[in-house]
Amino acid sequence: MGNRGHTQYRTTRRTTNFSITLYIFLLFVFSMFVFFYYTKDMAEDERKPVLASEKKEEPEFDENEDNSVWEASKSHGLHPCIKPTAKYKAALGWNRYLTVKSNGGLNQMRTGIADMVAVAHVMNATLVIPQLDKRSFWQDSSTFSDIFDENHFIKALRGDLMIIKELPKEIESLPRARKHFTSWSGVGYYEEMTQLWKEHQVIHVAKSDSRLANNELPLDIQRLRCRALYSALRFSPPIERLGKKLVEQLRTRAKRYVALHLRYEKDMLSFTGCTYGLTDAEAEELRVMREKTNHWKIKVINSTEQRIGGFCPLTPKEVGLFLQALGYPPSTLIYIAAGEIYGGNTRLSELKSYFPNVVFKEMLATPELREFANHASQAAALDYLISVESDVFIPSHSGNMARAVEGHRRFLGHRKTITPDRKGLVEIFDQLEAGQLDGSSFSHLVRHLHKSRQGAPRKRAGAPLGVRGRARSRLEESFYQNPYPECICSSRTRVRK
Repeated sequence: MGNRGHTQYRTTRRTTNFSITLYIFLLFVFSMFVFFYYTKDMAEDERKPVLASEKKEEPEFDENEDNSVWEASKSHGLHPCIKPTAKYKAALGWNRYLTVKSNGGLNQMRTGIADMVAVAHVMNATLVIPQLDKRSFWQDSSTFSDIFDENHFIKALRGDLMIIKELPKEIESLPRARKHFTSWSGVGYYEEMTQLWKEHQVIHVAKSDSRLANNELPLDIQRLRCRALYSALRFSPPIERLGKKLVEQLRTRAKRYVALHLRYEKDMLSFTGCTYGLTDAEAEELRVMREKTNHWKIKVINSTEQRIGGFCPLTPKEVGLFLQALGYPPSTLIYIAAGEIYGGNTRLSELKSYFPNVVFKEMLATPELREFANHASQAAALDYLISVESDVFIPSHSGNMARAVEGHRRFLGHRKTITPDRKGLVEIFDQLEAGQLDGSSFSHLVRHLHKSRQGAPRKRAGAPLGVRGRARSRLEESFYQNPYPECICSSRTRVRK
């Protein structure tokens, strides 16, 4: 019995070992089956075409694209510097008030307000929040707080001067000295104007644009202008939010974009008398508009002379040729920062034949733009924000918007800004049209002409040689177009003058 029991025990033990081995083997087979089954599904999923609705939108980017057309010039260690010097003192004028009526479009008002901040400081006055122009061509009823962050403006300049939203009740009825300050005046002029305080507590300024000289002003006054424009004069929260959203939408469409300030609007063409490429009926329409606009002093203009002199905005077709010659690929995303293009889609198609990927703000966020529809200055603020944030900014004509954006981009690190040499381009365009240039030669000439016109660091230009008197101030480069050297500093590298 003992041997038999022992034999049964060994048999049972072998059976148990076999069962365990079999169980492990089956478990392994099952695991391998599951592994290959899911691996197969994953492989099939990878081979499946992704539905359009399932695709994650990513900016298109051509690895073979010439990156040099996007690269900004070296900043040479330059950086913003707007803090006051140790000698600077805030204005105290608690019992002297400066009221201002800002004139012109958005950027004319913006730079004018920055000037008035500096003027109020020089005259030791309290600045009342400016009234905005509601009677100009733009016919915009917006108030200061509709366009700008009023509370931020007051708070940001608290260390410079006192700013109030409105005159105190007891001051409103007092007689005011109504003054049209002389354009491009220096500090000495405004120090003389302080004599007005002897008889008045309130001075009203009828116009705000170009009230200060560009050059030869104290460093602290120049830096105050920059603090006012680039720091204090922030747009209202709704405009800032929508502007940021529009930039984000552009970034989802393409990794980089060009902001094109296409000044091919009816009022601009009428004012400059530029009719190149237009029909006779269109040229006549512009002439009639100029004749009926009372504040435009020059009525008879030779369009051919204007174009040859470089005073006309580039046409949409010329912009297309220009960008193509610079090396931008046809897929380039172009944001049009402008009002309604004269000639509509017919004229715009001349640009789109070269660069079809053209967008306006209305194409990006139509529902949100409804509240801005009848407010040209607020809509212009969106164009301004998008232009400042663009990878490349190109204005087709000089003007307040073009100069302000260029200056802001210089202040922020000399972001790439290509300023067309319109006078030089006319000759090249005409040679191309006459068949005297092939595409390669045309491109070479355009690139060479604009090699030093792409926003590289340089000191602000003075008036042309030989110009004297007050005309010098008018012909100097705008301070707000290039605030270097006063508001842009470097302790390491010298840049060319």
